[in-house]
Amino acid sequence: MSGSSPFKMRLVHLDLKGAPPKVSYLAEVFPLFHALGANGLLIEYEDMFPYEGHLRLLRAQHAYSPSEIKEILHLATLNELEVVPLVQTFGHMEFVLKHEALAHLREVAFFPNTLNPHEAESLALVGAMIDQVMELHPGARWLHVGCDEVYYLGEGEASRQWLQQEQNTKARLCLSHVKAVASYVLARHPATKPLVWDDMLRDIPEDQLSASGVPQLVEPMLWDYTADLDVHGKALLMEKYRKCGFQQLWAASAFKGATGVSQALTPIEHHLRNQMQWLQVAAHGPADTLQGIVLTGWQRYDHFSVLCELLPVGIPSLAVCLQSLLQGGFAEDVKARVENFLGIPSLEITGFTSDILALVTQVGLHLRSSVDEMLHRDRYVTGWFSSYHRRRKFVHPVMIQHIQPQALR
Repeated sequence: MSGSSPFKMRLVHLDLKGAPPKVSYLAEVFPLFHALGANGLLIEYEDMFPYEGHLRLLRAQHAYSPSEIKEILHLATLNELEVVPLVQTFGHMEFVLKHEALAHLREVAFFPNTLNPHEAESLALVGAMIDQVMELHPGARWLHVGCDEVYYLGEGEASRQWLQQEQNTKARLCLSHVKAVASYVLARHPATKPLVWDDMLRDIPEDQLSASGVPQLVEPMLWDYTADLDVHGKALLMEKYRKCGFQQLWAASAFKGATGVSQALTPIEHHLRNQMQWLQVAAHGPADTLQGIVLTGWQRYDHFSVLCELLPVGIPSLAVCLQSLLQGGFAEDVKARVENFLGIPSLEITGFTSDILALVTQVGLHLRSSVDEMLHRDRYVTGWFSSYHRRRKFVHPVMIQHIQPQALR
């Protein structure tokens, strides 16, 4: 089922670091993913993976069990969705480095997001994480090792001293860690190819990239979630990567979670335009330049941020994006197919649709404002049911008679 899509692989990103779905829900949506045109999943477990042994502290209280991971993989296989696990190994390490026992491995002591690449223990840590994840994903053709947004790299004390040496640069420091992680993956799991986000590679000169040896070890994933991405610039970037020796490239768009850190409703039109731009990028290069595309669906911007749109809210956008990539555009017949898949009479691209979105709108926009109005302006609430009273859980019984009718309106 390839239609006229230039993307052989079409992966849906499951970001589990916020509001992770129950396995029973995944059993319901995987068939829909397949029907819409997906043939793979990029699963970003973060703290939802059942790490064991000395890594057990990384797992969330409600992490999936090993049997649930196996069930997810079984469900994916039943629906012809190839699974690519993602393990962060450099930046976005908050869920690891927030723990006091591992805080000494931070690049900058005050910030838990970036791993110190100078410590041998750092590579041992991510190596152990990789091995545990791969143990539950035998036969995985790819492993995504992250390496995006490595903020504050070069600002730790060890890095400052290292950078004082002649010819040492932040780019070289970044490449050396990426190479070490990729080499570890290939040594321990030779049938698995490492993938990396590309943002830390974009500005590195061609000669440095080529000389680093990294292009022979990893496949970069070019990501851009904007509705007006620079098509020509992306084509030039792909050409640069090919000249450096990267054998395969990937693209990454977004179907949700990329338009606001606290976004509640998914702007379908924005994400549709993003897919259209990526189709243009694919058309600018030789056939099969891009191995595939990942439709990212972020649940949080990082481990400590609030939730943005939840997966159920983003399903209509995912349907539009997948079908557009599969069919090579979004015409009326594609729109009709999406409506049929979703079981809705009419799809609003420029507005918001579905009962779920209507509920989010009601709660997020209308109910919140009425509650705020009541909490801050009603004399009975401000006088007898203030934040002081609510924290201490006491209220004059008589005042309940005044407050309750308004709360139930």
